[in-house]
Amino acid sequence: MSADKSSTNPIVAPELMARVRQVQIRTHRLISGVLQGSYRSNFRGTGIEFEEVRPYQPGDEVRSIDWNVTARTGEAHIKTYHEDRQLVLQLLVDTSRSMDFGSGEKSKRESAAEFAALLSFVAANNQDQVGLSLFAEDTGTHLRPDKGHRHVLRIVREVVAAQADGQRSNLAHVLEDQLRHMKRRSLIMLVSDFLEIDDDGWEDELAHVARRHDLICVRIYDPFEEELPEAGILLMRDVETGREVEVDTRSRAVRDEWKARATERRNALLQKFKQARVDVIEVSTTEDVADPVIRCFQRRARGGMLGGLRT
Repeated sequence: MSADKSSTNPIVAPELMARVRQVQIRTHRLISGVLQGSYRSNFRGTGIEFEEVRPYQPGDEVRSIDWNVTARTGEAHIKTYHEDRQLVLQLLVDTSRSMDFGSGEKSKRESAAEFAALLSFVAANNQDQVGLSLFAEDTGTHLRPDKGHRHVLRIVREVVAAQADGQRSNLAHVLEDQLRHMKRRSLIMLVSDFLEIDDDGWEDELAHVARRHDLICVRIYDPFEEELPEAGILLMRDVETGREVEVDTRSRAVRDEWKARATERRNALLQKFKQARVDVIEVSTTEDVADPVIRCFQRRARGGMLGGLRT
């Protein structure tokens, strides 16, 4: 994770740039004053940073005395600090094959790219740094946190251009990676559909990351995955395994079973987030990504979190 790894060719195809431009245009109109204000009120930086050592003055906090410098100089000195207002936003984006699914105009990957663009532009407007890590079975492209419009555009390009990698998402591995390398407290957005995830310890790693950082899980979903339309017999292909199966959507029982299983999966996932004390944003491929983000930020400002984590 110490070096940047690009998943795209140096020569960017015109169609890729067109897709990036579309994401840029769609997200630009969503960056409203409400979103910018909610972001700023929720995330104010990581605390304090060391500034200097200076001679002790009457009224200074005794607990701030630097005893090493005091012993060396024979005169009392204290450490002073300043408030660190700059935030680091780290985006972790799932690039497994299930993210390529979409029943409408946008796939889950495109919605993830819009989300990444939206938050990156808002953070950039606030002079915050933004980093990116792509993951599937293995950790993919990593961009160190940086500022600036060009850096944000590269983040969008990497998410849009990422090739589907692996049948499952090794979420535990990417979370372990963040714990090893991100020493400064940061805002981490974990963007995934959370459908095909290796089961080995990712909930524990999620809780560990949440204790050290401000972690928000962003669940990207397509309405088709939640509820079947009545559309006759459909041939469905699992994008992860390639297995095909016919589904008769004319049957009310089939549609009810599909919806019940989807609800069960979602509730189980939200329960895991609740146990890890992680907030959640749920983004549909058919809605503007700004709406659920604003709702989440406003809820956090009121002291509330999804699933009753805060009251």
